[in-house]
Amino acid sequence: MQAGMLADALARQALAVCRYYLPSGRKQGRYWICGDVYGNPGRSLFVRISGHRAGKWCDAATGEYGDLLDLIMLNRGLSFRDVLAEARSFLHMPHLPEPPVNVAQGEGSLDVYDPVAAARRLFAASGPITGTLAKRYLDSRGIQLTQDHTALRFHPHCYYRNETGFEVWPAMIAAVTGLDGVISGIHRTWLDPQTCDKAPVDQPRRALGQLLGNAVHFGKIGDITIAAEGLETALTLKMLFPNLPVLAALSAGHLGALILPDSLQRLYVARDNDPAGWRAFRRLRSWYTDRDIHGLMPRLDDFNADLVTFGLDPVRQWIARQLLPEDVPHFVSCS
Repeated sequence: MQAGMLADALARQALAVCRYYLPSGRKQGRYWICGDVYGNPGRSLFVRISGHRAGKWCDAATGEYGDLLDLIMLNRGLSFRDVLAEARSFLHMPHLPEPPVNVAQGEGSLDVYDPVAAARRLFAASGPITGTLAKRYLDSRGIQLTQDHTALRFHPHCYYRNETGFEVWPAMIAAVTGLDGVISGIHRTWLDPQTCDKAPVDQPRRALGQLLGNAVHFGKIGDITIAAEGLETALTLKMLFPNLPVLAALSAGHLGALILPDSLQRLYVARDNDPAGWRAFRRLRSWYTDRDIHGLMPRLDDFNADLVTFGLDPVRQWIARQLLPEDVPHFVSCS
């Protein structure tokens, strides 16, 4: 059974899928609601459980979306091959029946919003970050942009949705692309002009569009590449080693689900210093068993926190001690 057919079969049992993989959630109308794709309590993740879009989900906090195969892959930390096997196994479970829900005509008009197209429009409407609040924010994090980072832009009036409506804040906009270089989403960091720090909102970082498998690219992927979890971490590493390509996956879950090109020979994974970062690193290694994948661990929470606390040269030396001996001259020459 192909992936599309498995996704359709799962969608026909969407409620049972949600009850099994997201047990802390609850049914509300045509949706199953919980905190995130990992099943934590909350109200950010919405999974459609009936109607013609059954099986589709969207995380309002991150802007991520997909079908139930995507959800199970993130929930269980599986490779694409393993999630197909997981789905086949699940479909042998007894189906939990649900009374039919009458879908009103014209309901599909609410589903025409295209987050990928919206992400591309917002990035196109943004401008270079030189001389902007975004540049001052990065300066405050110890990050000096020594190259033309075309993946970063600035929008002076970016809408932020809260519980009651919208606010408007300046935002740093990062383009999320696939291996083909086509924009599939964006990452927004809302900023406070008074403090040059993140804006005082509940979620100052949000993604929009299709992030699964993609990343913010700083440089073209080569033989050796660094993958990081957060945007500031990736920019820190790009500043330390400007000639090496760096990827920002934007979350631990997406770090573990990165799609890597066949040409990549060695990947250094700059994970955050927490259990989620460790799981992402292990997930990549188990997924790409034919690749040479090594971990880089910070002393504090992440490498940008190390940079702010210890300075540039100590962080570079700390990373050098974690490299393979044959890579040390290449890294050092890049700096």
